[in-house]
This record gives sequence, structure tokens and C-alpha cells, in this order.
Amino acid sequence: MKVVSNASLLPQLYGELYLPDAVWNEVVLQGRSQPGAAALQSAAWIRQCSVKNAPLVLSLTQELGAGEAEAIVLAQELPADLLLVDERHAREKARRLGVRVTGALGVLMEAKSRGLLSAVKPVIQDLRNIAGFHASQNLVAAVLRQAGES
Repeated sequence: MKVVSNASLLPQLYGELYLPDAVWNEVVLQGRSQPGAAALQSAAWIRQCSVKNAPLVLSLTQELGAGEAEAIVLAQELPADLLLVDERHAREKARRLGVRVTGALGVLMEAKSRGLLSAVKPVIQDLRNIAGFHASQNLVAAVLRQAGES
């Protein structure tokens, strides 16, 4: 399964993860003092990739960040089975371009369904408290209901 992400996520779930150059630069190079950056740089399951369709990236960066724009284009170019992105506007753009997307909460649900997580609620709490993850209360409540944790 080819998966593109704009963040590092569960390697056990997806195997290889493809990061476009803009995300690699943001997360690994510029974020080198952040927790996990060194681990990402040396992770054998992460592949750094350059996108080819620069005009589409440029067009998308009119409304999205460089990382989201390159991730969408890379997902099309591979073609990827899935794009992992949380920013709502980027998800909408990707869907309009025919790219299948999920976000962190979807990844957590899949991890739980595969037995990689026993519960999603504590992970969501950690994402919010430690990583500054934002999701509406309604969305989190719906995910917790679906996970049987409400």
C-alpha cells in the first residue's frame, strides 16, 4: 500500500510512508530540535520524494501550505492509496482531485480496528495536550462513539 502523509504516523499500520520534499524539510530539517525529528530522518519506512507537477503545486499553494500542496500532488503522482492530512481545506482539495484521504482520527480508528491500539481516547488526549492537535468536540465525540469509547 502506498501512503502519503504530511506527518509521521504509525509505520505498523501502513508500512512505507512517502513524504514530499516540503514536508521532509518542515518536519525533519526545520524541526530538527522537535521530538521525533531525528527518528524520522533515520526511519527506513519513510521515503522522501520529489513531486514533478510544479505548476499544480504552485496552484495549490495559493490556498494551502507547501506541505499540503506537495502531499496532494505526490499522492496523485505515485498514485497513492491514501493521503494522510488533517487540515480540512487540504482534505477537500485532495478529494476534489480524486485523492482518497484520512486524518489522524481516521488513522487511530484503523489502528484500533487492526488491534494496534486498545483505545483511541488516551491517544486523542495526548495529541491534544502534547502535540496541540485540534478537532471539534463533535468530531471527537463521534469518533469515540464509533470506537465504543463514549
